[in-house]
Amino acid sequence: MKKASLKGVPTPEERAPRLADLRMRKMARSAHAYVRGSADRFYAWLDSQASGTLPDGPPVWICGDCHLGNLGPLADASGRVAVQIRDLDQSVIGNPVHDLLRLGLSLTTAARSADLPGVITSRMAEALIDGYEQAFDDARTDETKRAERPTVVRVAMKQALHRSWRKLDRQTIDGVAPRIPLGKRFWPLSEEESQAVRTLFESQSGLAVREALGRAVRGGGKIDVLDAAFWVKGCSSLGRRRYAVLLDIDGTCSPGGPPCLVDIKQAAAAAAPRHVGATMPRDNAKRVAEGARHVSPLLGDRMLAARLDGCAVVIRELMPQDLKIDADRLTEADAVKAAHFLALVVGQAHAGQMDAPTRRSWLYELQARRPGSPGAPSWLWRSMVELAVAHEAEYLEHCRRYALRRGAGKR
Repeated sequence: MKKASLKGVPTPEERAPRLADLRMRKMARSAHAYVRGSADRFYAWLDSQASGTLPDGPPVWICGDCHLGNLGPLADASGRVAVQIRDLDQSVIGNPVHDLLRLGLSLTTAARSADLPGVITSRMAEALIDGYEQAFDDARTDETKRAERPTVVRVAMKQALHRSWRKLDRQTIDGVAPRIPLGKRFWPLSEEESQAVRTLFESQSGLAVREALGRAVRGGGKIDVLDAAFWVKGCSSLGRRRYAVLLDIDGTCSPGGPPCLVDIKQAAAAAAPRHVGATMPRDNAKRVAEGARHVSPLLGDRMLAARLDGCAVVIRELMPQDLKIDADRLTEADAVKAAHFLALVVGQAHAGQMDAPTRRSWLYELQARRPGSPGAPSWLWRSMVELAVAHEAEYLEHCRRYALRRGAGKR
């Protein structure tokens, strides 16, 4: 699995500064990109709020980083597709309002980045709370099933449903040869990393890993590691260990079948605050996997917590249907529908963890805080505005630091 060096592709020893620069550059692209990569700033703002300012919902597993890029079509091991939350790195047992606010902030900054008028943001806030409440109203079950998908969601679902293993291969790996091409997205591994990856899948200690694969290996089935590389992916996770691994399961690649593409991602401590008294796994990888099973079952059922060379990691097989919603496609005609639909998806993830009395109680509390006239409740609108203003200022300061850093590097 040793890689030949390529011009411009960093060695393992050169990764850290390159990743730090790439993360700063990604976050400088737009205010919405900054929001995606700064969950810690969101929770710093939450920590500054006086007690009782926001509704305190029943403790459930939450996403913890609920922005637009972390929602989209997901497939289970058999290929069944639904829109759910895609990333659970920050998942904790916490206040469900935190997910709603983070989604509201993401929608607000996406609308501003798309130059949509402010009145659209006001209407999105109203749609956001209405879609979220709908998930807890048992009387609106049929309405929930018929929820209208906005264009951005329909496009993503259409792409997901028509995406094949072969198309995933073309977009991620070399066409015929089962190899990961080094370059902008994939960097070489050290000898130690290569050995650790191979041991994880091919040793007897890797039996639990085999059971987690979508195309599970039963009995004494054989797994061969065909190739592996460091994966330059995401934004907030840049700087952590992340690997793409190609596996051959029981020789399925030899007659021309697709390899199994696995994502290995280091699990770090969550910035999202946990509910006082909540019992969660102390191991960060086990926390992420457990949160996924509660919040996004299609994803959680094909994830596994493991140790890679002493490091807590989450392993999952990538499915062709796994896609994120493209926030750049957000239009004035679609923004309000997107707010309602995505809030409903998040609400369903929370509601599925509550019994009927708890759902009714939480719905009553939310509705009690709403004004008698149409519009978003004051706590939601005020929070979305304050968060947008704070993040805009922080984004501009981030851009300034990045520009100064780039300027210093050229001298």
